[in-house]
Amino acid sequence: MLDHRFTLSYRDVEELLLERGITVTRESIRTWYIKFSALFAQGLRHREPRRGSRRHVDVTVRGRRWGQTLAVGAVDEHGAVLDVLLQQHRDTEAAKSFFHRLRGEYDTPEVIHTDKLWSYGAALRELPVLHPVEHVQVIATARCNNLIEQSHRPTRKQERQQRGFKSRRRAQGFLNLHARITNLHHPARSTVPAPQRRFHQEKVFKTWRQVVEQAA
Repeated sequence: MLDHRFTLSYRDVEELLLERGITVTRESIRTWYIKFSALFAQGLRHREPRRGSRRHVDVTVRGRRWGQTLAVGAVDEHGAVLDVLLQQHRDTEAAKSFFHRLRGEYDTPEVIHTDKLWSYGAALRELPVLHPVEHVQVIATARCNNLIEQSHRPTRKQERQQRGFKSRRRAQGFLNLHARITNLHHPARSTVPAPQRRFHQEKVFKTWRQVVEQAA
């Protein structure tokens, strides 16, 4: 959790553990991360509350490896990250696969906000289950799509700290857990009074302990 909550490297986590009397190497931490991150992400996803009825969809990060790999993300109207999926293209088939993935995890939304990329509209027209959904297309910097733009920031910061990933699978695993831990700590620390923030953090730590115990 520390690795995703704060902008830390494996070496930083190694030093924090050493201060607590736990001697491990960076390679051990990396191995643990690969082994348990999917279990943690799944446990946190099952404990998340019901999400809102609006979806904001956009490309979040342009990959530097594996060709033109893109991370396509979606948030609800409260800023909670719903999903992030690495894809090679921004065509209709890629958009359809992402909407299918969202539909499998969440209820059908009332409104979907996207940028003006034509493939989003084409994908929604080809998916009968999403025909009743209102589709709002705006420019990427518009205020109504600002939630998805702001959700990119912690992901980009952590990506820079990790200095890239050696495989697409590793990157997808990082994005899955990063989204869940970001939601776990939502709302941001600067937007609520101190007593409410401490109460929220106590709930966060309790939830995290439950997830770790379940994974163990």
